[in-house]
Amino acid sequence: MPRMMLLLVLLASLGGCRRVSFEDSVLSKPDVRYRVGELPRHWRRVYLEGNDLAFSEEGTGRAFSVNATCKGHDDPSLQVLTRHLLTGFTEREDLGQRLVPMDGREALRSRYRVKMDGVPVELELVVLKKDNCVFDFSYVAPPGMAAERMPDFDALLAGFHAERTG
Repeated sequence: MPRMMLLLVLLASLGGCRRVSFEDSVLSKPDVRYRVGELPRHWRRVYLEGNDLAFSEEGTGRAFSVNATCKGHDDPSLQVLTRHLLTGFTEREDLGQRLVPMDGREALRSRYRVKMDGVPVELELVVLKKDNCVFDFSYVAPPGMAAERMPDFDALLAGFHAERTG
């Protein structure tokens, strides 16, 4: 019986190491914890493979995603990291990039008009490196529909704060 108890405790502790939680606008996972700004109620959290957080606005085609990677990424430039986010998009039209302050660092904010599976969309991308982690934020919207909800995306970004836990 003691062996079984030890095994259960060990399995529970291993499961806890991989746990990701999101509560009160704070995402926690093994290597990092970060806060994002609150979003209005019309944004619904959805699960999107490969992202820590994703939100969509039902029926509009608009979506936000957020991801942190703290391992396996060397030290690429913000431009290289942005190009990586564009993988899979075609007919990319660069509408501008600028450095913006974010959580005490410089982040690269980029705007593109692209096609995703042949469908035109607008992208707003933000990439930040902090404490050996890479944070990326994406806003996808149908053409001509990004500006209306850009203040929501800006609020998500403005509330961002990260701390390394691992």
